[in-house]
Amino acid sequence: MQPITPDAHGIAVLVLTVVALFLFTRDSIPLESSSLTILILLVAGFQLFPYTKDGEVALSAIDFFAGFGNEALVAICVLMMVGKALETTGALQPLANVVGRAWSTRPVLAFVTTLVAGAILSAFMNNTPIVVLLMPILVGASLRSKFPVSGVMLPMGLATIIGGMSTTIGTSTNLLVVGISRDMGMHEFSMFEWVLPVAIVGGVGLLYLWLIAPRLIPDRAPPMADTSPRIFSAQLHVKEGGFADGKSLSEVLAKADGNLRIDKIQRTDSLFLAKLPSVKILPGDRLFVKDSPENLKHYEQLLGATLFNISDNEHPVDEETPLTAEGQQIAEVVITRGSPLHLRSLAAARFTNSYGLLPLALHRARAPSSQVTGDLNLIRLRAGDVLLVQGSSEGIANLKESGTMLVLDGATNLPQTHHAKRALAVMGVVVLAAALGIMPISVSALVGLGLMIATGCLGWRDAVNALSIPVVMIIVTALALGKALMGTGMADAIAVGFVNLAYGLPAPMILSAFLLLMTVMTNIVSNNAAAAIGTPIAISIAQQLGVSSEPFILAVLFGANMSFATPYGYQTNLLVMSAGGYKFADFLRVGIPLTLIMWIGFSLVLPMLYEL
Repeated sequence: MQPITPDAHGIAVLVLTVVALFLFTRDSIPLESSSLTILILLVAGFQLFPYTKDGEVALSAIDFFAGFGNEALVAICVLMMVGKALETTGALQPLANVVGRAWSTRPVLAFVTTLVAGAILSAFMNNTPIVVLLMPILVGASLRSKFPVSGVMLPMGLATIIGGMSTTIGTSTNLLVVGISRDMGMHEFSMFEWVLPVAIVGGVGLLYLWLIAPRLIPDRAPPMADTSPRIFSAQLHVKEGGFADGKSLSEVLAKADGNLRIDKIQRTDSLFLAKLPSVKILPGDRLFVKDSPENLKHYEQLLGATLFNISDNEHPVDEETPLTAEGQQIAEVVITRGSPLHLRSLAAARFTNSYGLLPLALHRARAPSSQVTGDLNLIRLRAGDVLLVQGSSEGIANLKESGTMLVLDGATNLPQTHHAKRALAVMGVVVLAAALGIMPISVSALVGLGLMIATGCLGWRDAVNALSIPVVMIIVTALALGKALMGTGMADAIAVGFVNLAYGLPAPMILSAFLLLMTVMTNIVSNNAAAAIGTPIAISIAQQLGVSSEPFILAVLFGANMSFATPYGYQTNLLVMSAGGYKFADFLRVGIPLTLIMWIGFSLVLPMLYEL
C-alpha cells in the first residue's frame, strides 16, 4: 500500500499529539492545565497558519471549539449529575446491606456475588460511587470472616471496570467513542450492542478475579481497619503547662512507655535539636512523629500537646472550628484527581475555613516512609495522599455528603432518604428510554436530570459539584486533536503506516495488534484521550483494509477501558490502592494477566462476531 506523505500541518499536529500524551502522564501538572495548553496551541497554530486546500480554508481554528458542544460530552456531563443523585439519596444502600450480610455468612459465595454485582451496576452508572460504597463493607466483612481484605478489594475495583465496558453509558470513554463514530458517519451503536463480547470475555476475566487474582496478591494490611490502621506523619505542638513542657526527651518517651517514636524536634523554622535524652522540651517545640490516628490522639492527650498549631492565626481553633464540642470525630480523606485539594495546599484551598475541619496529619501514599516537614497547611498534596482531619460529626458528614472528596472513615453512613426510590425510578427511565431507542442517551439523560432536580433527588449544588473540569477539558482537547488528525490527513497516514507495518497479516491479527496498542496507551495516558485520538485512526485502518469499521471501533473502546495494570490509569484504581494498602507492583501482578486474558479474548471473539 502506497504510503501517504503528510504535510506540514499534519506533522505539527502529530508532534502536538505526542506532547499532549506526554503531558497527560505528568502527575505534577493538573490535567485541565495540560489540556488547556494543548488546546490553545492547536487553536492559535491553525489561526496563525491557516490550513488550506485548493485555495480554501479546509480546517479553521473555530472548528476545534465544536468539542464543547459535542453530544457525547453533553451526555457524559449529564450522566455524571444523574449518577450523583443515586449517591446522595443513598439509593444503593439496600444493596450494600445485602452484600454486607452475605459476607458474614458465606464469604466465598459473597465474593463472586460482589464481583458480578459491581460489574452489572457499573454498566449503568459511574463506577466510582460503587467502589466507594463497597470499600468499607469489604474491609469490615473480610476482617470478621478472616478473609484477607487485600485479596478482595483490588479484584472488586477491576470488576467494575470490566462491567463498565458493556454498555454505551458504562463509562465516559464508551460514550465518547460512540459519539465520535456517529459524527464521522459510521455505524451508530445501540446501548447493548456489544454486551455479548463483553459477557463472553469479561466472564472469563471475572472468573480470574474470583479464583486466581486473590492468590497473586500478598496479604496487605487493611489501612481502613481498626486492627491495622494507616500510619500518618504528624507534628505534636508542645503547649505551655502541658506534661512535656520543661521535661527532658527521656521523660517524654518514658511517659509514652517507650512506644512514641520522635523523628525530629524543631524549635524554630531553622533550628532542629539533636535527639539527646537530656534535651529539654519547651513550649512551641514541634515533635515530628508517625503513628496510627488513634495513637496520635492518645499521645496528644498524654503529653498535653496538640496536633494542630494553637498559635496559627490563619487556621484558628474558634467557635467555627471547635475541638472541645461534643461529637468530635477524626476521619481519613483521600486526595483524588479532580479533588479540590489535588496538587494544592490546604492553605491555598482554604480547607479549614471551607469545611470547619482541622488537618492533623498526612499519609504519603507514594512515599509512606518519607517524613512530612514544615507546616502541614503548606504541603502540596498529591493524588493518593490521605489526610487525617478532626471536627464535629456534622462537619465530617457534610464533607462526605459534598461529594468533592473521598472520606474513608466508615463511621458516617451514607444518607438514606425517601428520595432513593424516586432516584432509582428516574435512572430506570433514563436507561430504558435509551435502550428501547425512544430517544438518544443524551436526551434521555437530560430529561432524567430535570426529573431528578424537580423531584428533589438532586440539588443544584450537588449537580454542579458532580461535574469534573479535568474530564471536560481532556475530552474537548482530545476531540480537537482527533479532528485535526483527520482533517490534515495525518490519521490516514498513520493508518497506512500501521497497515504497511503489518503487511501480509490477516485482518484479525491487525485488529489484535491495534487492540494491544490501545491497551498499552490507556495505561499510560487518560483513557478518554486514548479513545478520542484512537477512534479516527481505527476508522482509517478499517477503510485502508476494506473491512467493516465496527470491530476496529470496538477495539478502541475495549482497549481504552482496560486500565488494569497501573493504579493511575483509572480513578477507582487510585481509590482502591489507597484504601487497600496496595503497592504499584500489586497492580502489575494482577493487572497484566487480566489484560492478557481480555486482549486474547477480544482478539478471538471480535473477528468471529463481525466476520473479519
